Amino acid sequence: MMQSITSRAHPFFKQLVRLGKSARYRRKDNLTLLDGIHLIQAYCAVFGSPTNLIVSQSGREYKEIKDFLCSIEKIPRPNIFVLSDALFHQVSPVKAPTGIVASISIPELKLVSENKDKTFCVLLETIQDPGNMGSILRSAAAAGVSDVYLSHDCTDAWAPKTLRAAMGAHFILRIHEQSNLVKIAQQFNGTVIATSLQANRSLYQIQLTGSVAFIFGNEGMGLSDDLLQVTDEQIMIPMLGKTESLNAAAAAAICFFERVRQHLDTQNIQPECYHQ
Repeated sequence: MMQSITSRAHPFFKQLVRLGKSARYRRKDNLTLLDGIHLIQAYCAVFGSPTNLIVSQSGREYKEIKDFLCSIEKIPRPNIFVLSDALFHQVSPVKAPTGIVASISIPELKLVSENKDKTFCVLLETIQDPGNMGSILRSAAAAGVSDVYLSHDCTDAWAPKTLRAAMGAHFILRIHEQSNLVKIAQQFNGTVIATSLQANRSLYQIQLTGSVAFIFGNEGMGLSDDLLQVTDEQIMIPMLGKTESLNAAAAAAICFFERVRQHLDTQNIQPECYHQ
């Protein structure tokens, strides 16, 4: 049964607005929002039906959303709320609302990929753009990364915009926020690698087939000296063009998949197809 919300004074509507706008509120209540049918389906594939689904009046008529709502047969079924398009627009984190949002509890680390070993990790320092953060997480998940560690001054990993950019990567990674990256790097049982414009060695000159932890920082500030001092390797990505540097998400993706390439070559694996 769908419940209609028509007033901005409704307590659940107020909660949804706060979840979309406030990292502090998300952390306090351990809740966040998933925007869009594909992201919600990715969550359902791992955790089952979310507690609450919110659809707009126009969105409930979209075939993809109607089919999804009919397909949810998990017990207990989610609470489904219908908002006017105007109210939904205030809840949705994007300018062109998709018509459906889910309110979920942020998954506990132990529930996500607990059986993965920590031979391929990523440390992120001061990544502040949600789009960049989401893109890095999406590439990390695709490349087989197990754990991602975020410094205390990174953007909120569970912000709706970050979740949307990552497209389900959150649900197959172990994401550690508020991490002491220096300590993590010192304790990592493998090679800790940082990208640096001042490095003399190329990404393509180092072996990545063992346990690897990549470190990436804010492209404007780079990595802190404390973190650079605990790296085993500092590498650069060769660029033939005259651009000054790469976007952090692009640099991360290049590094991740060079590691994947070397790993496949070592095992003489020839994939029959590649997924986009």
